[in-house]
Amino acid sequence: MKIYLANILTILASASTVLCGGYVLQDNIIGSGFYNAFTFENIADPTSGRVNYVDQATAQSQNLSYASSNDFILRADSWTVLNPSGPGRNSFRIRSIKTYTTAVMVFDIRHMPEGCGTWPAVWTTDESNWPNGGEVDILEGVNNLAPNTATLHTASGCTMPSSRTQLGTASGLDCNSATGCTVHFPTTQSYGSQFNAGGGGWYAMERTSSDIRVWFWPRNGAVPSDIQNGATTINTDNWGTPAADFPNTDCNYAQYFDAHNIIINLTFCGQWAGVVYSQDGCPGTCTDYVNNDPSAFSNAYFDFGSLRVFE
Repeated sequence: MKIYLANILTILASASTVLCGGYVLQDNIIGSGFYNAFTFENIADPTSGRVNYVDQATAQSQNLSYASSNDFILRADSWTVLNPSGPGRNSFRIRSIKTYTTAVMVFDIRHMPEGCGTWPAVWTTDESNWPNGGEVDILEGVNNLAPNTATLHTASGCTMPSSRTQLGTASGLDCNSATGCTVHFPTTQSYGSQFNAGGGGWYAMERTSSDIRVWFWPRNGAVPSDIQNGATTINTDNWGTPAADFPNTDCNYAQYFDAHNIIINLTFCGQWAGVVYSQDGCPGTCTDYVNNDPSAFSNAYFDFGSLRVFE
């Protein structure tokens, strides 16, 4: 009887650990599995970039996307000189088929797009109800300028407290879609060529009804064991202080955030990269650079080891 009771207590303790601070793996997307989990969006760029988002058949036929057993590649065209009056540079925009609310998303990224004119992003949103359904930018930046930024975009009325527990530095507390509430990460290893030089790393975003948090761990850094070892259960309470923390102190998440798809895309110039292009130290004009220097985009690609979603 004592052994039996001890076993019950052990099971209950394990269950309590998962329920109180942990999550269980729901989606493990690796290699060609990305093609089943995502659709390619052949649409006009909402940010007015010098880009042409292609469909999956085109992406694969032009070698802009390919997969192996443990790699998934998304890249821009790096060989075509563009007609100034024609379409923009061929690139990718993919959207997850599933939507998520309370979840933890862990992205194992070995390489991200880098270079002047680039604007890569990994983010979540409800495209059909933007900005009212909210947006969470997990990885985003322009013109190879580190560090990474994490940002919320919402309808008006959602704000962040000036003081909160995070490693990054806040820039703007109003999450209104026109500006967003942004956090700059504490390390330049979190973005662009410096990220790539270190072999990449992991980004994780936790969304609950009370908080949205984003972590980053470089490949050669102190990575939580459940992340590094690919565990089927995780406990975010053991991950330490996040790079970015967005509490619901002054933002009713049920009002401002719908169920979200995951979006991964690379655009050029447009409403951010193009606007700050010169001040970021890039040559000439953004549009001319994207049109005329295809070889400059040979490193404009994502290499994903996996995407793991826990609920």
